[in-house]
Amino acid sequence: MAIRPPRSDNGADRRTPGSFRDPSGFVFERDGTLYRQVNRAYQADYDRLVASGLARTLIDDRLVIPYSEVDEPPSEPESAYKILRPERVPFISYPYEWCFGQLKAAALLTLTLQKQALTYGMSLKDASAFNVQFIGSRPIFIDSLSFETHRDGTPWVAYRQFCRNFLAPLALMSLVDVRLNQLMQPSLEGISLELASRLLPWKTRFDPRLLIHLHLHARAEKAYAGQTKTKTKTRAKSKASPGGSSPAFSKHALLGLIDSLEGAIKSLRWSPAGTEWADYYSETNYSTGATGRKVDLVAEFLDRVRPRTVWDLGANTGRYSRLASERGASTVAFDVDPACVERNYRDGLARDEQKILPLWLDLTNPSPALGWAHTERSSLLDRGPVDLSMALALIHHLAISANVPLERIARFLRSTCQSLIIEFVPKQDSQVQRLLASRADVFPDYTSDGFESAFVEHFAIERAEPIIETERTLYLMRARPE
Repeated sequence: MAIRPPRSDNGADRRTPGSFRDPSGFVFERDGTLYRQVNRAYQADYDRLVASGLARTLIDDRLVIPYSEVDEPPSEPESAYKILRPERVPFISYPYEWCFGQLKAAALLTLTLQKQALTYGMSLKDASAFNVQFIGSRPIFIDSLSFETHRDGTPWVAYRQFCRNFLAPLALMSLVDVRLNQLMQPSLEGISLELASRLLPWKTRFDPRLLIHLHLHARAEKAYAGQTKTKTKTRAKSKASPGGSSPAFSKHALLGLIDSLEGAIKSLRWSPAGTEWADYYSETNYSTGATGRKVDLVAEFLDRVRPRTVWDLGANTGRYSRLASERGASTVAFDVDPACVERNYRDGLARDEQKILPLWLDLTNPSPALGWAHTERSSLLDRGPVDLSMALALIHHLAISANVPLERIARFLRSTCQSLIIEFVPKQDSQVQRLLASRADVFPDYTSDGFESAFVEHFAIERAEPIIETERTLYLMRARPE
């Protein structure tokens, strides 16, 4: 397909900030539509990807995001070979927002892609966790330019990246503390193998796969650090690294390496138990009647707004998120508790849900803009706003546990949405009393009047319904124009 000349309004194209490192191409947006430019530098590999049938196989198996070649003017014509129009992912999430099960699924997807690619004479040149997104419970690979022609005798160039992005964080989450995936936020290239080796228990050195792919890999990485390229090649001829630096590294050996990594990933497990909110619904002060009334009200409010996109802020295990997703809304269910997110994800996986995405997020310290010039990875608010946000059984945690004034909470929530379903939990509620039991009550404005006064600056209150058998009130609000 020939490349058409550039449009006269080409300056209106918006290049995706995180898509600039790969000379093979980049993603850009034009008139609300997402495109990927394939550069001439990637022409031979792209033609092989298509002609071999690998691209069609991976798309048909829903392993790689579907795309089509289009007759659209390029964004940078001097380097363009093809223009693709990929399917848009409903919500872009990042590895430091995933639960253990999601990161494990993304790792296994990456290895599956590498094995598939090798059978077609190609290989993944990039194994970054950021190349994977989730559509509901299903991981999908979004960088269709990450495949290159495999040359016999060469190692897997993305081996080190895979270990840093997947094996190291999963091992730390499984064997040390599940919260250690947060180390991926300040280190977008993945967790240092040397650091992971130091943090992992000594017993992991008796696991042959972790010994090879983490501990010995970290030692080899340290030994080669600072050496010139020539010296590195010389040493590689005499001794192969864990990734297979031997110049005669066969495809059979490479498949063995992938199988070994797959075994290491599958052996890592984490059980979502023992955290503060994982058993919230079984321990809540809601009666059966109150729970039923709350469910009915949330459903009624959702039917009134009919949102296409929803954020459930403080979703716990997703009971109310599913009221939105079952109505067709693309729903992101955020929670600060990794056990809740894991349970939510596993429930969605069992149901093969495509409309709900559980994510791990601390609202008092939400994901910031990160990377080069603070633009490669978007902040939470940069990925919104949505049609509707839900803040159920949340405000007392923000206002009392985190000392955030009501007006600031209202302002923040206004920046996330056009409509809001929010539950006010008064001081006389047993859950608030629990929070106040170990601290002085320095919250004189935390009353229903103080709540409404703070929120009417940013929202118009459309409904305020008491929840029977409780002191709580459920509100439906519409955002005021900014």
